[in-house]
Amino acid sequence: MDKNTIWAIVLSTLVIIGSYLILPKFFPGLNMMGFGKQANAQTTTEETAEPQEFSLDDSAEVSELSIAADYDEESEDQPALVEQKYTITTDKVEAVFTNKGGDIISYKLLDHKDMDTNDFVQLSDNVNSKNRTCAISFGKAEEKIIDEIFNTETDGKTITFTKTMNVNGKKTTMRKVYSFMDGEYVFKLDVLIHTADSNGLDLGGTSYTIRTSPQIGPHFNPKQNRYERREFITFNGNKYKKIMLSNGQFKEYDKDLIWAGIAGKYFVELMIPSAPEKINTSKYSSQVEVNNYANAQAFIERAAFSGSDISDTYYMYFGPRNDKDLKRYNIAENNGWNLGGKKVTQALQTSGWLNWLEKILKVVLEMLNKLFHNWGVSIIIMTLILKVIMFPLSKKQSLGSLKMQELQPKMQALQEKYKGDQQKLQQETSKLYQQAGYNPASGCLPMLFQFLILFAMYNLFNNYFEFRGAMFIPHWIPDLSTGDVVKTFNFNIPLLGNQLRLLPVIYVGTQLLSGKITQYGQTTAPGQSQATMKFMMYGMPLMFFFMFYNAPSGLLLYWLTSNVLQIFQQLIINKMMKEKRAEKEAGKPAAKVQKTLPPKAKRK
Repeated sequence: MDKNTIWAIVLSTLVIIGSYLILPKFFPGLNMMGFGKQANAQTTTEETAEPQEFSLDDSAEVSELSIAADYDEESEDQPALVEQKYTITTDKVEAVFTNKGGDIISYKLLDHKDMDTNDFVQLSDNVNSKNRTCAISFGKAEEKIIDEIFNTETDGKTITFTKTMNVNGKKTTMRKVYSFMDGEYVFKLDVLIHTADSNGLDLGGTSYTIRTSPQIGPHFNPKQNRYERREFITFNGNKYKKIMLSNGQFKEYDKDLIWAGIAGKYFVELMIPSAPEKINTSKYSSQVEVNNYANAQAFIERAAFSGSDISDTYYMYFGPRNDKDLKRYNIAENNGWNLGGKKVTQALQTSGWLNWLEKILKVVLEMLNKLFHNWGVSIIIMTLILKVIMFPLSKKQSLGSLKMQELQPKMQALQEKYKGDQQKLQQETSKLYQQAGYNPASGCLPMLFQFLILFAMYNLFNNYFEFRGAMFIPHWIPDLSTGDVVKTFNFNIPLLGNQLRLLPVIYVGTQLLSGKITQYGQTTAPGQSQATMKFMMYGMPLMFFFMFYNAPSGLLLYWLTSNVLQIFQQLIINKMMKEKRAEKEAGKPAAKVQKTLPPKAKRK
């Protein structure tokens, strides 16, 4: 493997890394709706879904479904009922309900603060009179939500909403029962329907549709918040998938549903039916409803039923997108709802095939944080550990570079000799490498390992829940999950935004210094190789400056620390290489000195 091949690998890797950062910057809508990396766990495979698309706008064809309150003598409902709000609070959440439809209009997580408002995280975002959290519509997702006033009963941490309605002329009673527990991010929603006859409810193959919040919080504006995203996720037939949508789309995915939901970078809403075989399909919306902000909403359509009564149960996980809380619901004995076997931890974002490396790095970071109680310090110490582990490889790479320099004259002679015979040139070059004991691929291993670490670290710092709001240095790096901010301007700087950041500037300085020290004492070949080396020294740091300017400060802290350690490491290696050259030079003169002795000395 020659140098050109090595540089090709490096530059290709840079393009891939850049795509993670540049595409979301210039096309925030893509990242918002789930474009980008796809996870892949060992037990499952993630596939790009091929959903069916349909519209939910005002021009769409909606069935003439008739729903009206029933006020006959058997109904307890009275026209004088007015909208009222009810609140249920546990140690984890505060849920506010309206008796209009029996829906949630506010859902706050009491253990987590919104980084912008310093209030509790509001998970039910974009709620409005036409679209509420856990709202139900008779028929398919295209139909309007039920907006009637329900009778309400509360009992501790349980609230029940009941309403009798005429659905297409059929007397139908719906009951929605929400149950909460302390210590749980899951609440249970029971939906019970009774029809006056035994023909059940069949509205185009569907009986009703249930949904998540219109948008998951904290409040999300993709044009302003480059560190957030929204994803449509589902677990179907033992496979985790992301449903890809652009702004304004509404799509359907009708495979074997286990759960469906929407996810942000740090929080997630999952709808988990206890009887998935009763579900027809799941649907996903990114349509704009409120203040020109797109929704990110998931729907589950329940199949039509015969008979007069049904009782369905849904477990709703509304909480942090982290391993600690989600894994409790993989095993029934670990949670108060005895919920298990649904593989909800598949909702976590991972590095795909690098998931194993990400887990190792996460464990090391967590152990270090227990010792130092500061995530920034833990990152620095972990980087030092990685450098120590990789030192033998880096040393081998540098010594290999020295060997390559020594072989340059012979290689140039071979190139001149076999200028017109490429096959012979390759054979002779390979023979030269063998005779010199040089393996050209040896320089790739340290480089490959470093880029594997970089990929895993990028995903870790970009998704690891514990980095959310993790402070390193007050007033400079208050949050390792976002970029550091020295000053905010009232105007935008092209390619950079409206914030001045110091970490990227320091990073570029250390990268340039590291390159200078690495090249110190080394000879470079003329022509293309020399031009390539100049680009690697000056062009790459500049490219990385723009690529990583808005990267999470945790990632930049890792890379900056790595550069500083690389400088000291290279100084040590340079000294070793200098000594090695001196040893070789010291071994040559003996024969030459003998030839230069004066005649009298020779006779002695």
